[in-house]
Amino acid sequence: MNCKVKKSKIAGQVVCPPNKSYTHRAIFLASLAGNNSRVDNVLFSEDTIATIEACKKFGAEIEIENSSIIVKNPIKLGINVPEINTENSGTTIRIASGIASLFSEEIILTGDSSLQKRPMQPLLDALSSIGAQCSSTDGKPPIKIKGKILGGDVIIPGNISSQFISALLICAPLTENGINLTIEGNLVSKPYLDATIATMREFGVSVQTLIPYKRYNITPQIYKSTTFTVPIDFSSLALLLSAAVLNGEEIIIKGNIGNLPQGDEVFIDILEQLGVTVIINEEEIKIKSPQKLTGGRFDLSNSPDLLPPLSILALNTSNPIEIVNVKHARLKETDRIAIISRELVKLGIKVQEKDDGLILESSKNLKGAELNSENDHRLFMAFCIAGMYIGDCTVTDPESVKVSYPSFVEDMNMLGARIQIE
Repeated sequence: MNCKVKKSKIAGQVVCPPNKSYTHRAIFLASLAGNNSRVDNVLFSEDTIATIEACKKFGAEIEIENSSIIVKNPIKLGINVPEINTENSGTTIRIASGIASLFSEEIILTGDSSLQKRPMQPLLDALSSIGAQCSSTDGKPPIKIKGKILGGDVIIPGNISSQFISALLICAPLTENGINLTIEGNLVSKPYLDATIATMREFGVSVQTLIPYKRYNITPQIYKSTTFTVPIDFSSLALLLSAAVLNGEEIIIKGNIGNLPQGDEVFIDILEQLGVTVIINEEEIKIKSPQKLTGGRFDLSNSPDLLPPLSILALNTSNPIEIVNVKHARLKETDRIAIISRELVKLGIKVQEKDDGLILESSKNLKGAELNSENDHRLFMAFCIAGMYIGDCTVTDPESVKVSYPSFVEDMNMLGARIQIE
């Protein structure tokens, strides 16, 4: 399927979706705690449903009640687990791999064709170092894991994905000896590690930070049942804010911001550096945008999901936008650096692709084009927003938004966008 996107001005109110990362973590931890643990304001998307199904395969009894899930009984570490298909969700397969290493019987984890291109070897090596038997297809899914790990000293590189470290942290308290974790090199996406530790704390487990983003100690502990409320998703909020900046200031974005750490919250600072005024009230966000954005240099090492919404803002800048230290965005659902470079050139933006980022410059020759999102949800949404600014665009793969923001097209059209799925 494709979308036809016409030039649009938008206005009105829209509710920001719940946070995908916190939804994943809370479902896993509630499933390890059990005893009627509850997660409210859940994002129900293809990725998070994959996490719910994985937890069920591990033996958790989960009920869905409106926008909440309740875990009646926890994951059962002694059962035989059937093959787990995590679909397109990297977070699901990585955290599930850590949990699988707590089981004595072999567990197979796989995913769709996109997921089968994503790296797993550093996590498998780390689990093997403390007693798991792991095998894979050239370091990628499908993978086989057989525990039971007992814990101990673990060393893992931090330059590929923070999800590997989150997986080790989550399974660590359930090992006999706990885990002493050392992260080698520079850790990417640091705030996602903070999110994992914050969510674990909500479920009664403490992580001792010896050296931030370098060394952690997790002693044997038990996850305790609780009620966890998922905040809004700043990754999705960034897209909504980009839509407001480019296509209409009269947008009110509603949602519970909460006080849990989110790396993509830095997008507020980025917008202000570009000349946008951001007004945040208790559960409401609005913006006031200048006629032309100023441009600037932005380090996205800790917030790679901001690459698409920031890139499209180059459509209306007086100076270039330079994005650096985001090489790990090449290992997302797609190589986002390469695809953004390839597609935004079609719109008339001048793009210089670098190994770890992009330099983007607007031009006077912007024009509509056929944009291929490569079935990547964040690219699809960003390209639609760009199409609303320019007009006369076609964007592929609208079904991809089921991963993180299922109602995106509906919400945009409700605000006045002219997006037609064909």
